[in-house]
Amino acid sequence: MSKLLEDREGLIIPKKLFKVAVAQYSSINFDLEGSLNKLEKITKEAANKGVQLLLFPEAFLPGYPHGGDFGAVYGNHGLSGRKIYQLWHESAVEIPGPAITRLSKVAKENNIFLVVGTIEKETTSSTLYCTVVFIKEDGEYLGKHRKLVPTNIERITWGQGDGSTLNVYDSPVGKVGAVICWENYMPLLRTTMYTKGIQIYCAPNADNSADRWQHTMRHIAMEGRCFVLGCNQFTRRSDYPADPEFPNAISDKDGDRVLSSGGSIIVNPLGELLAGPNYSNEELLIADIDLNEVIRGKYDLDVVGHYNRPDIFTLYVNEKPNPVLVTKMQDLKVSGAVNSEQTESQNVTKK
Repeated sequence: MSKLLEDREGLIIPKKLFKVAVAQYSSINFDLEGSLNKLEKITKEAANKGVQLLLFPEAFLPGYPHGGDFGAVYGNHGLSGRKIYQLWHESAVEIPGPAITRLSKVAKENNIFLVVGTIEKETTSSTLYCTVVFIKEDGEYLGKHRKLVPTNIERITWGQGDGSTLNVYDSPVGKVGAVICWENYMPLLRTTMYTKGIQIYCAPNADNSADRWQHTMRHIAMEGRCFVLGCNQFTRRSDYPADPEFPNAISDKDGDRVLSSGGSIIVNPLGELLAGPNYSNEELLIADIDLNEVIRGKYDLDVVGHYNRPDIFTLYVNEKPNPVLVTKMQDLKVSGAVNSEQTESQNVTKK
């Protein structure tokens, strides 16, 4: 055994080195064009520093309304909340649409893979969704992930995503996917991403629990043996419209009051910090990663491989889209709304 170890002392495994970054910045809130301009500036800075994949926070386009209560109390929804919702809706992102076209242009011009938190609106309804979009370095729009369960008061304003957007995409730095904020506390969702071979686990968020969130990010990196990029905004009251346009339950007097303290982080597959956390200011956090660390990490722990018991535990994931409107029986079968055996039985009965 000692002879074998001696022979391996000089073993050199070529590194698979890449540069990734998280953008801990505030949006230009409720201003899509302004937020896109800021995103473009940050992306150019990242590209100049050699970054190949760049993650922006949850709801960066056009902003996360920290401190906004939307005039909601049990049994009543005030007019002020309706006005804020309209303001948010007017600045939200259509997919596809002009904002996605702009993101594609930015990604291509800077040869950088973008993962961007957005507030998405549909042309067929007025519901908003918390969505992450993926744009290739050549400008191709790959797809999106919609948040499955909005948290707390978010449920007043956001719809729920379905299983059709739980994708992992190839990127220049590895297989990349996104799990948004408190979705990261959903063990079955994390497991789903692990089964898809995720290597760059993006966690855009709006969490302000400081050290507790760092524990979550580091645990996920160790559990999934993947690189974790956690990205939150750093925002002050002055980054939002003033009262009465945007009444704020946290602070309406102190414009310098921090509403979101950042805490963005980059972690390797063994839970070690590569960048962050930063609780003080806006910053572009950059880290060099070696993709070989994913394989080396799974030497002793692969939760969807050798450290799994599929004979005991089974995970079922419904990845079918669940549209609000269906016009044909075939569409019902595709969405999973009607069991195909039931449909066939009904057709036989009709005959």
